[in-house]
Amino acid sequence: MAKRGVLTVLAAAQFLMVLDQAVMNVAISQLVADFDTTVTTIQAVIALYALVMAGLMLTGGKLGDLLGRRRAFAIGLCIYGVGSALTAVSWNVPSLMFGWSVLEGIGAALVLPAMVALVAANFEGQDRALAYGVLGGVAGAGIAVGPILGGWVTTELTWRLVFAGEVVVAIGILLGTRMIREAPRVEARSGLDWIGSALSALGLGLVVLGVLQASNWGWLQPRSSPLEPFGFSLTPFVIAAGGVLLAAFVAWERRREERGGDPLLHLRLLRIPSLRGGLSMLLAQNLILMGIFFTVPLFLQIVQGLDALETGVRMLPASVGLFASALAGSALAKRFAAKTLVRVGIAIVFVATLLLLDTIEPQLDNTSFLIAMGVLGIGMGLIVSQLGNVVQSAVVDRDRSEAGGLQNTAQQLGSSLGTAFLGAVVLTGLLTAFSANIAANPRIADEVQAQVHTQLSAGGSFVASTQIESAATKAGLDRKTVTEVVDDYEDAQLKALKTALLFAAFVVLASFFATRHLPVQRFDELRAPG
Repeated sequence: MAKRGVLTVLAAAQFLMVLDQAVMNVAISQLVADFDTTVTTIQAVIALYALVMAGLMLTGGKLGDLLGRRRAFAIGLCIYGVGSALTAVSWNVPSLMFGWSVLEGIGAALVLPAMVALVAANFEGQDRALAYGVLGGVAGAGIAVGPILGGWVTTELTWRLVFAGEVVVAIGILLGTRMIREAPRVEARSGLDWIGSALSALGLGLVVLGVLQASNWGWLQPRSSPLEPFGFSLTPFVIAAGGVLLAAFVAWERRREERGGDPLLHLRLLRIPSLRGGLSMLLAQNLILMGIFFTVPLFLQIVQGLDALETGVRMLPASVGLFASALAGSALAKRFAAKTLVRVGIAIVFVATLLLLDTIEPQLDNTSFLIAMGVLGIGMGLIVSQLGNVVQSAVVDRDRSEAGGLQNTAQQLGSSLGTAFLGAVVLTGLLTAFSANIAANPRIADEVQAQVHTQLSAGGSFVASTQIESAATKAGLDRKTVTEVVDDYEDAQLKALKTALLFAAFVVLASFFATRHLPVQRFDELRAPG
């Protein structure tokens, strides 16, 4: 019973950490109206949250070592709760940004690495595998349930209630932390590595910023880039600057350790094959999942015209399948190695991606789509059921917070890469297919083709066909030409979405490469290195 209570508290914290990002995404239009601002501004608020979390995750893990994992967990929850309260009562964009992006981001960076270490301290053997499977399933459920809850509350009531509710949940979790056993303390040779923290935060933040903004700025060819160095988009320069800072971080950590100091990250951890395999697979899994979860709502909302709540309901089978499969995968770890189960999960995700690809049609086949989403959840659940235990079983107690920081950093990078890469594929595919359709349509006059080509050369976004119809009508085109243009655009939408899912399928196949260092033993046979 005590272990069940501990797991409930930790699972509630995991659900809380992933819920509000999904809620924020579906509340964008309401936020724009409430604060009399633009979509771009709200997207910047959302991007800043990801930047803060990714940049501070390693620091949050080290603070767990210095303060104690349970104390860091509790402090993080307090900061997160204050951020949620400020978000619920925010009166303008700066207050929203400080409450949600900054305070909640800092709170999450303390909670998540500590949570991973606390699971390892409170559970052993098969119970630990089950606990990590539950947390993985809860995380996936939060991603899928978030749009449903957020869509309903935002539509029927107000988005502020979600964040007010988070304060109540955070208080409940804080009260429950008393039953969690503290992880073994680590004797630090010195205080926090401030220089390493700054270098890692800035480096990771710039990499994530560049990736997230690539769809707006352009990867190489500038679109809305604030600066155009040498005629290129700012994106590669921001990512490169992040890479330089991360290289400086590695050099600094090596130097600090050689001089007897306590580094932010012990680089020896990255030489552990099973840890590298777990981190690589976490990055790949989140890239695939978030990439697909970015593409599917485009199809359901923009192409099919469904609202946020209807979209969330159709994505629910993925959540149910993921949670059930994560629990089953944890039990199967008694009989099968992590590498085997993860590879089976990858194969199932590949099949699910092909099934989803087959549903991208002008008319939505609900049955086929729901089956495809369910299969996707089953495959993802098998994968996430193993990876937390793989990472933590690769290290000893003193390294658990650092491993947790690495684990969550890999997840954040994978999420941002998935959204950015598949977003770029969708947009590029849309512009290319639309341009080709217009050029190949003999029923559209040459001067109209030239006009469309000029508009596409300036960039564009994935919008509903009604907006294209309205723009074409305002441009003075006759009704027949407008119909042809809209038909070509709708065909281009489907081609772009199919291209993105095909790209996702190739990424799924490539992720098999990341499994080569996963353990070949069952979890009950694993022993952390001494």
